[in-house]
Amino acid sequence: MYIRYQSSVPNHRAIYPRVFGLANVLAHKGQLSDAEWVTWRSGNDWFNAAYPDPTKSIPDIYDPQVNPRAAAWFKGTATHLLERVEPYLELLKRHDVQAVRLISDDPGKIIYEDSVQIVVVPYGAST
Repeated sequence: MYIRYQSSVPNHRAIYPRVFGLANVLAHKGQLSDAEWVTWRSGNDWFNAAYPDPTKSIPDIYDPQVNPRAAAWFKGTATHLLERVEPYLELLKRHDVQAVRLISDDPGKIIYEDSVQIVVVPYGAST
């Protein structure tokens, strides 16, 4: 089982941003309170240290020409990561940013895998 938290609506590139990207946009636009900024920054720092960045081993993994609509999914066994998503969901909710939780046993063709996540290209995705 794989889990992904993402926007309920696509962005201008027809991509459904993950909760981390949605929160990052709020932070970079200066829309977070001081307390929210501290929560966001410490959460990002924790996640950056907690699991591998797929772009370190495959730099073009999210390049839309190489892997159209590539998306990362948590493994259902990565409970220590999944538990830490809740503050992001609460932050987004306070800013009226809608996010949904997706669960799938087969979200697409796996192009990267480590102990806590996969990156897939959804079936039928093309450039």
